Amino acid sequence: MGSYELTPTPAAEIAKPIENLGETRGRVQELRLKMRALGNVNLDAVDEFQRVQERYSFLREQKDDLETAQTDLRKVIDQLTVSMKEIFASEFAKLNVYFRDTFREIFGGGHAELQLADTSDILNCGIDIRVSPPGKAVKTITLLSGGEKAFVAIALYFAILKLRPTPFCVLDEIEAALDDVNVQRFAKYIRRLTDSTQFIVITHRRGTMEEADMLYGVTMQEQGVSKMLMLNLAEAEKRLKNTIK
Repeated sequence: MGSYELTPTPAAEIAKPIENLGETRGRVQELRLKMRALGNVNLDAVDEFQRVQERYSFLREQKDDLETAQTDLRKVIDQLTVSMKEIFASEFAKLNVYFRDTFREIFGGGHAELQLADTSDILNCGIDIRVSPPGKAVKTITLLSGGEKAFVAIALYFAILKLRPTPFCVLDEIEAALDDVNVQRFAKYIRRLTDSTQFIVITHRRGTMEEADMLYGVTMQEQGVSKMLMLNLAEAEKRLKNTIK
């Protein structure tokens, strides 16, 4: 019984009658070959199992922590997305009102509005600008002339300025495409905003210069020599009046 590492008593308990001796011997030989193929017993398997088990437990805890953090982060993102949608919708509605009013003030009438291309996805969709200058039908901004587009952009810019006022603003030739009449409207509108915002305007248009408090320019009276010019229009106007008197 040494070949099977069994004593007679336990062998008798599991013994079964053999119906086909030849087949049974073949089966025994097959099982012996498989047992030999398993190789020698690894005496360090217990210690190795403990090390692997500890490593597995550590990684499992890390995985659980990452999944928990991922779930919490997604909840925060969902909450932020909801808040962003609410804030954007509210501010967009205010901007639409300001844009409509500013457009009428600058154009002297007409109608303007902003429309969301997809109200179900307000954070990612486009925005359509629909305007109707005085005496014209409603159309998209792409159908306007170059000067009209510039004026609409100026109206939208000032509407944003009303929504988010700033104490200081620099404008770089934004009225370059306007005709003389609209330049005067633009300059007078800026003048009405100077109580709350200081403007520095880079311009070559006379109508804008006439509404300024101070003028700064650069001239080259001699070849290669630049000179700064400064003119206080308020003082110049006083001197002119005194001269006329």
